[in-house]
Amino acid sequence: MTLCRLAQEWVERAAGAIAAKRAELGDVRAYALTKSSPVDPVTVVDTMAEELLVAEIRRRRPGDGIIAEEGSEERSTTGVSWIIDPIDGTVNFLYGLPHYAVSLAAAIDGEVVAGAVINVADGSLYYAARGCGAWVRAAGQPGAGEALRVSGAHELDRALVATGFSYQAERRARQADVLGRLLPAVRDIRRQGSAALDLCAVAQGRVDAYYEHGIHCWDYAAGMVIAREAGAVVEAPPLSVPGEEGRRTLAATPGVAEDLARLLDASGAGASLHT
Repeated sequence: MTLCRLAQEWVERAAGAIAAKRAELGDVRAYALTKSSPVDPVTVVDTMAEELLVAEIRRRRPGDGIIAEEGSEERSTTGVSWIIDPIDGTVNFLYGLPHYAVSLAAAIDGEVVAGAVINVADGSLYYAARGCGAWVRAAGQPGAGEALRVSGAHELDRALVATGFSYQAERRARQADVLGRLLPAVRDIRRQGSAALDLCAVAQGRVDAYYEHGIHCWDYAAGMVIAREAGAVVEAPPLSVPGEEGRRTLAATPGVAEDLARLLDASGAGASLHT
């Protein structure tokens, strides 16, 4: 719980800095570069938020490890490591779509034990600690907020399923093929643009399931523990596995988890999606 409280404090601070910087810069598309492909952006705001979080960790938890999306990395001497995504949903952030998040998780000896995710646009703060449940607190809401619980869906053809797509063209084409096979078997598909917030949506019962191949540990670490503590069945790669391997991340309410995994397997989207 100590690590969870720190995660909450730090993501709220980063969210405030992101909102202030966005207001200062105006159209942030003028401040974007590309990373893994021409459609994979990073902004000066991503970098600023990561630097803020790294500085807080170094100040308050010296010796803890750091794994961060924009390249910050430190080896742990305490057994605790922090996994940072300064802005998950950067494309949404660029276009002013109100669905992007700061995600921060704490792992002990490679196992995620606490995490916090904040939707910067509306201030909704999701958090969890292993064995202690998962919660959401609205911006300005006093106290702990509301306990999270997955939906009670039991039929895959009535399930609302969230997913996302790679920045790599070849893998995106494979994902589209899988989606074409999946779509007739579920209620509908949602592509909202933030893996961290999709996992929180599973925890909150706003979608019944989420799956995606090839995301990185900073995309799923915090959301994974939040979804699991809210009762979801969660499948995720070890933190050390790079997203380039195309491994599957899946979170679903128990009533549809097995059927969804079986359908994905049959559609050629099993534990890994190779290109």
